[in-house]
Amino acid sequence: MSARLQGKTAVVMGAGSSGPGWGNGKAAAVLFAREGARVVCVDIHLEAAQETARLIQAEGGQALALQADVTRQADIAAVQHAAQAAFGRVDILNNNVGIVSVGGVLDIDEQEWDRVYAINLKSAFLAMKQFIPAMREQGGGSIINISSVASLRYTGVPYVTYSTTKAALNHLTRVTAAQYAPDHLRVNAIIPGLMKTPMVEQAANLAQEYGEGDVQRMWRERDAQVPMGHMGDAWDVAHAALFLASDEARYVTGIELVVDGGLTLKF
Repeated sequence: MSARLQGKTAVVMGAGSSGPGWGNGKAAAVLFAREGARVVCVDIHLEAAQETARLIQAEGGQALALQADVTRQADIAAVQHAAQAAFGRVDILNNNVGIVSVGGVLDIDEQEWDRVYAINLKSAFLAMKQFIPAMREQGGGSIINISSVASLRYTGVPYVTYSTTKAALNHLTRVTAAQYAPDHLRVNAIIPGLMKTPMVEQAANLAQEYGEGDVQRMWRERDAQVPMGHMGDAWDVAHAALFLASDEARYVTGIELVVDGGLTLKF
């Protein structure tokens, strides 16, 4: 690798994987470490965070695994304090936490609406609120929020909570980027398209929407939607995150980097 993040510390929220294979956060954490970063792997499931940290350590990298519920400010504060204590600073914050809940306005109850908003949107707000002061004081940093093409277009799947939380995350990214640009603090969003990840595979409601519960049929139908002929994977998102985290993107802030194989060109 080319050591593009040498000397930097990255905190990856949602660094575990919801099943076997590579999720976006897990891939980003490992790729950041391969490029020289010290990585704090955070997940609500400690075992998942530890698995990612062990992969990094097995390759000679530095990693710290932490458990946190990112809908709770106290948990995020504990992560920030632990990261500062272990590595002295945090240069990169990757907000990668998110869930999918299928259903339109008439299908979703108030409790589910609040749950998805807390996980998909409030978590990023709380993390930025916690990490920005220290980033400003040290002279800057990079924040990367993981959104979705569902924030831009109707994808054919009625998941109103997912779509609206990700759309709000985009604008939260823009306004925060504008406010803190003078502090050399960059805030960007990545907009993944249809991805083949454990989270999608584990989402039974998505398989029901696409393939009447048949995961393999869902994969085929999702592949067919993409102009390139296939879905992306976690490494496609991770490489986009690496660019935004690196000094190569030092003049890039407030953008939505679409990683979708041309999918949104069709919608």
